[in-house]
This record gives sequence, structure tokens and C-alpha cells, in this order.
Amino acid sequence: MEKDSYKQVSEPKYECLLFDVDDTLYPLNSGISAEVTKNIVEYMVTKLGIDQTNVTEMAVQLYKDYGTTMAGLRAIGYDFDYDDYHSFVHGRLPYGMLNPDPVLRNLLHSLPIRKVIFSNANEAHVAMVLSRLGLEGCFEGVICFETLNPTYNSSSANDDNVSELPKTPVICKPFEEAFAKAFKIADIEPEKTLFFDDSIRNLKTAKSMGLHTVWVGSSHRITWVDYALESIHNVREALPELWEAIETSHIRYSGKAAVETSVRA
Repeated sequence: MEKDSYKQVSEPKYECLLFDVDDTLYPLNSGISAEVTKNIVEYMVTKLGIDQTNVTEMAVQLYKDYGTTMAGLRAIGYDFDYDDYHSFVHGRLPYGMLNPDPVLRNLLHSLPIRKVIFSNANEAHVAMVLSRLGLEGCFEGVICFETLNPTYNSSSANDDNVSELPKTPVICKPFEEAFAKAFKIADIEPEKTLFFDDSIRNLKTAKSMGLHTVWVGSSHRITWVDYALESIHNVREALPELWEAIETSHIRYSGKAAVETSVRA
């Protein structure tokens, strides 16, 4: 009789929370993104010799076409060391603009659900951001540039790109290949995963691949968006079912021991 009542309790809707980093775990108005753009433009001029007349517009267009300006630069024929690029673009950022966020830390720790980072940025940048925000230990693993591009593959990628554009060897969001690789690396079941990102392009791909989507930085739900949060701090108000599922799980019997999967960048 008692066992039957346990069986009637449904399984949790979500088994994993997948988070972007920049402009998601901290707000756009922090100023970090503007500094990243400034460093990218400076790299293009000083390191690649690109004429500064239209370099900003070029950087923006490559970002729109390829997901990151780096991916776009590689697609159109520029050859450079990825570590040097990341060191120049991210290594010189004024990370002091970011402050510890104990509210977010407490929210994350209150959710005993797998939490994984999924960022186009390099590992050192992700680690620095998490450290500045005081979020070390909040995530099971990190999927980042090095994870998606472990051997810096020089073959063409992103076959779902616009056909007229040259292809890039860099694997990154918002392309399906990056999501598929993330699912495999982190052993993610998209139908049971909630994806948080500030980019509507990333969310569009995520939704098409079965993920549940949360747009961070906007309170307006649009196509491809299941939930919209003005701030990541609003997650409890917008998704109370995450905490309700925890309360329910306390009375749910499980005969299997939990297994934690490690993800390494």
C-alpha cells in the first residue's frame, strides 16, 4: 500500500540546469561585455592588421554570422593562436567590475539538481568570472571553448551555417554541433534540462534541440522562450516548480543510488 503511494509521485521534470556565463550569471550593465568588445576590436587592429575604419562593424557582423567574432575571423581566413586571442581579449579584462553574489550562490546551492556551465568563452575566463562572483563549487562541470574544441580542429564545422558563408573550424553556440557535443560530454538529456542564456539565437537552437529555455535579461516571453527573467535572481519566482519538486522528492522512494557525472573542460 505504502509502496504504491510512492510510485504515484512523478519523476522530477528537470534533471539538469545548463547555464551560460557572460551576461547571464551577471547583468549586461556590469560593463564586462563592452570591455570584451573593445579588446576584440583592438586585437583585430593590432594583431591581425585589420583597417580600423570599419573594424567594429566587421566584428559585430562576424559575431552575428558565426556566434563569436573569433569563429568568424577563422572562417574568412585569418590564422592566429587561440590561446593568444583569449589572453588578449579576456586576460586583460577588468574583472574587478564583478562582485561576489551571495544571493545567486544561495539560490544555486538550494537546488540539488545537476548544474553545468555551457559557454563559448575559454576556461580561464569562466573560472575567473565564477571566482569573482563567489560561485566556485556551485557547478558540477564546465563546457567551454577548450571542451568544444579540444584539438583546435582545422576542419570545417557548423554545417548548419548560412550556405553562402565560408565555414569556420570553431565549434560554438548557437550552432547545433556545439549543443550536440555538450549533450554528449555532460551526458545531458535535453528534454529534462533547463537552459539559461541571454542570447535569443542560442535559445532558438536550444529549443529546436529539445531543451527547455530561459531567457535571462528580459521579462518578455517570445518564440523559443519558455521562461523570461529580468535577472537570474528572479529564478525562484519564475520557476517555483524547481523547489516544489525538491519538496516532493523527499517523499519519493528511489531504489537507485545517485551517480554524479564529472565534466572536465
